[in-house]
Amino acid sequence: MDPIEQHLSYDPDEMVALDRKYLWHHLMPHKVFETVEPMIVVEGDGLMIKDARGREFLDCVSGAVWCVNVGYGRESIARAVYEQLRVMPYYAGTAGNIPAIKFAAKLAEFLPRLDKVFYSNSGSEANEKAFKMVRQYWRLQGKDRYKILFRNRDYHGTTIAALSATGQAERKAEYGPFVPGFVEFPHCMCYRCAFGQSYPGCNLECAKSLEKVILDEGPDTVGAIIIEPITAGGGIIVPVPEYYPALQEICRKYGVLMIMDEVVCGFGRTGNMFGHLHYDVDPDIVTMAKGTASSYMPLSVTMAKGELFERFLNDPSEKLAYFRDISTYGGCAGSCIAALESTRIIEEEKLCENSQTMGARLLDGLNSLLGLPQVGDVRAKGLFAGVELVKDKKTKQPVEESYLAKVAADIAGQGVLVGKANRSNPGLNNIITFAPALVATEQQIDRMVGALQTALVRNTDF
Repeated sequence: MDPIEQHLSYDPDEMVALDRKYLWHHLMPHKVFETVEPMIVVEGDGLMIKDARGREFLDCVSGAVWCVNVGYGRESIARAVYEQLRVMPYYAGTAGNIPAIKFAAKLAEFLPRLDKVFYSNSGSEANEKAFKMVRQYWRLQGKDRYKILFRNRDYHGTTIAALSATGQAERKAEYGPFVPGFVEFPHCMCYRCAFGQSYPGCNLECAKSLEKVILDEGPDTVGAIIIEPITAGGGIIVPVPEYYPALQEICRKYGVLMIMDEVVCGFGRTGNMFGHLHYDVDPDIVTMAKGTASSYMPLSVTMAKGELFERFLNDPSEKLAYFRDISTYGGCAGSCIAALESTRIIEEEKLCENSQTMGARLLDGLNSLLGLPQVGDVRAKGLFAGVELVKDKKTKQPVEESYLAKVAADIAGQGVLVGKANRSNPGLNNIITFAPALVATEQQIDRMVGALQTALVRNTDF
C-alpha cells in the first residue's frame, strides 16, 4: 500500500480504541469518553462533515471553534500548500519568504493604517506578542506603562499571559497565579447591563467606566487596552455603534494604546473583512488567527501601526532596542500561501457579502424564536450569532449549563452541530452559538434555525 494511503486508511473500532488510549482532548472532561464514543472527524465538504462511522453533520460552528471560514474541501488551498511545501517548506522568520511577503502586503490593503505584520502560530500567541510590543514600546520611551486593561467576558487566549487578560473566571480557575499588570473593566452587553441601565438612555456608562479604571490604576502605568470587536465565547456581545468611539476617546485622552483582538471576528465572520470595521474606531494593534488561513494551516498575525514600529528601529548603541521575539513556525511559507488563497476565495466569491446576507436570514430566523419561553435574547453580526436561554424572561435567570448541554445534544441528534457556552462565566453559561462557514446557503441557515426550534420545543424542562 502507498504510504500516504496507509496513513489515511483506518478501521473505526481501532481508531476509537486508540483515541481513548492516547488522545488528551481539548476542553473535554477526561471521563466523558469512558461512556461516550469520541467523535472522529474524517471528511468535510462545505459545511458538511463526516465522522469515522459514516454519520454526516451540518457544522454550524466552522470546526467547533469558529475558524473554517471558507468551508471544507477547498482543493485550491490544499494544492497551493502542496506546491509551496514541495518547493520550500520552511525557513525561520528572521528571513522573508514569498507568500509571507505577499500576504503582509494584502493585509495592509485591508488595514492601511496598520502596515507592519508580525507572524506567529495561534491567537493566544498573537496576543502575547501584542502585550510584549506594548510594554517594550513604552519602556523604549522611558515609561513603565506596563498594565493592560481587558474587558469582563472577553477571551484572549490560553497561554498564561493571554489568560491573565481574559474576563472569564471559569476559564482561569486553578491556573493562577497570573501575570501582574492585567486589570479588568466592565463589559458592554445591553441585555445584562453591568450598570442596570437601558440603551439608548444609558449615557454609555459601560464605555465611560474605562476612564475610572485608568484613573484608579494611574494613567502613567496603563499601556494599552485589549478588546474583542464582538465578544465571542463570552456571549456574542455586539456593542452599540457609539461604544467604540467613546472608548477610543478615553484611550487617546490618556495616551493608552488600543489592541483589537480579531482572532474570531476577522476574515468575514461578521459580514466585513474585520469586525472593528463596523465601527468608527482606529486601533493601534490588531491581532488575528482562526480564519486567517481558514485553519487549513496554522497562522496568526499581530499588525501594528508604523509609528509604533518606529520605536523598535535598531539603534546600534542600544543593543536591546529591537523586538526580541521569534515564533518558530510563525510565517511558515505553507501557512502564508494557505492564507493568500483563502483570502482570494473570500474576495472573489464575495463571502463577506454572503456573510451579511445569510447572517440577516439567520438573525431573522433566530428572532422568530423569541416567542418561546426559554429564549431570552438573540445577538448577531453577520454569520456570528448567539441565543441566550433563560428560565424566566422577566428576571433573566439563566438556564443551567446542563440544560444547554441537553439542547445541544438534541440538535446534534438531528445531524446539526452548534456551539454552547460552557465552563466560562459562572452562572452565565447559557448561550447557544452559531458561526457557520461563510459559504452557508439559505437551506442550511433554515435547517440550523429549525433544529434549534425543534430542540427547544422538545425540551421544556428548563
